[in-house]
Amino acid sequence: MKKANVMTKIKNIKNVGLACCVGAVLTACSGFLDILPLNDIVLENYWTDKSDVENAVTGCYAALVSSDCIKRMAIWGELRSDNIIAGTATPETETQMLKGNLLPTNPYTQWTCFYQVINRCNTVLYYAPKLQTIDPNYTLSELKANIAEVTAIRDLCYFYLIRTFSDVPFVTVPSIDDNQVYKVKASTFDEILPTLIADLELVKEDAVNKYANVTSNTGRITRSSIYAILADMCLWNKDYDKSINYCDLVIDGKIKAYDTEKNNSKTKLKLYGKYPLINELVSGSFTGNAYTEIFGTGHSFESILELDFQEKLGNENSFVPEYYSSSIDIGYLAASEFLCKSILNGNNEIFKKTDGRYLESMSDYGGIYVIKKYAMLSTSFNTSSTELNGPTVSGDPRSTNYANWILYRLTDVMLMKAEAEVEKAGDIIANTATPEQKVHLHNAFSLVSAVYNRANNITTSSRTDTLVYGTYAASRVNMEDLVLKERQRELLFEGKRWFDLVRLARREGNNTRLINFAIKKYTENQSALRKKMNSPYSLYFPYNKDELDANPELKQNPAYNTETTSSITD
Repeated sequence: MKKANVMTKIKNIKNVGLACCVGAVLTACSGFLDILPLNDIVLENYWTDKSDVENAVTGCYAALVSSDCIKRMAIWGELRSDNIIAGTATPETETQMLKGNLLPTNPYTQWTCFYQVINRCNTVLYYAPKLQTIDPNYTLSELKANIAEVTAIRDLCYFYLIRTFSDVPFVTVPSIDDNQVYKVKASTFDEILPTLIADLELVKEDAVNKYANVTSNTGRITRSSIYAILADMCLWNKDYDKSINYCDLVIDGKIKAYDTEKNNSKTKLKLYGKYPLINELVSGSFTGNAYTEIFGTGHSFESILELDFQEKLGNENSFVPEYYSSSIDIGYLAASEFLCKSILNGNNEIFKKTDGRYLESMSDYGGIYVIKKYAMLSTSFNTSSTELNGPTVSGDPRSTNYANWILYRLTDVMLMKAEAEVEKAGDIIANTATPEQKVHLHNAFSLVSAVYNRANNITTSSRTDTLVYGTYAASRVNMEDLVLKERQRELLFEGKRWFDLVRLARREGNNTRLINFAIKKYTENQSALRKKMNSPYSLYFPYNKDELDANPELKQNPAYNTETTSSITD
């Protein structure tokens, strides 16, 4: 949207009021300035009792589950990684991104849908304390819980933005006055991330542990989900002690919950080491139970935070059937060939043939490896056939578009802790770890092994597929690669892989290993892609052209200056 048009729109919506903030989800992502401002009529006519706060908080979630936000969570976190290639009828925008051509005119460089969520959260943070002073039924503890909840939603949005763009406009006040200045200079990644961590640390203990009168506590921000977000942020901030501590808070909470859930006939839990996970085995040698509970049914024992899509709410997750697959169509995106080929003969570098995750996440349809994760409501296969032939996979594809989108789950947090433990160990001199280093490496290995062993919970005559500590313990890089591979296996297509690689590159101060991973999916133009991805700025998206036109305070990412941007062709 051009600057003149934006300002005209702002002037024309003076009397819209808070309905714009808590009403129907805003679907357009046309520019940072295209955020509906509020005015004094809102405070007078809307913020009168605590139910208005609850409605406004609901509006924050409604904006977060918009198709534009979900699409960006997935595309920003996956498309540039080694996991994804073109599927069928792939749109030109995604096709160019897959070729390494990312331009300021690309719609995925538009970020307003996230700023709309941020503005709604800032609005609650501005008005809720004022309302608490006038409504005696709105208690201080309720106010603090609401503040913790919307602070977490807002900061999660900023976390997505800085991982994607690095430097972004950082706004913590709502647009409530038509006379406000809407040109905001970008703050840097290194300025924003510590601020987000400090924000959440201030409010984390005010968050709700468990909501009353709800069927699941993983569809809203809880204290546990704030711990998970903080563990992730601290990992990016290279504060490994804090990351481990927050991971432990989440993991310990699940261990305690296991004691009450282990006899629940609806949830087949099993301890892998000391870690309680959903057992893949359904009965006998049939497996697929963990997938069905986590991704099919949703809100599983392992879930920490997932975005709800329900028919009764009138919101659909259209991303999954369009981009991954549906019961009748192959999606726009597909799994990279190297993830899928030669598994049964033991020559795949990622998956062993006993690993159920490749069967649950992908399927070969005439040479196109279709993404099935999230698209299947349930899955099952007889693992006894994996010794000689691939098992026959059966299950139910979704007939409706209501797959929840998982933001954090237990195995994700376990592998975050594993990564932090490896970094705490540091470099190993002459292939000999000190006693302290061995503690960290063993901690990391036990976490990876638990996740791996659940997925390889297979009935076979001999177990040659188990991980061996000595194979990885000789160096930090070997153990890092093990954690990275396990995160890739476990979190395939969940919007994590590209961010994992960017975190690796930031930690190392160069893009070499990121590039080595990312170009695996390409059979052509690898040298050109290496050159294009070598700059640290190339890890991030450019600012959208309309944003630059509307906000002169923004300066384009140097990797995408017009004079230096070139296309990579077939």
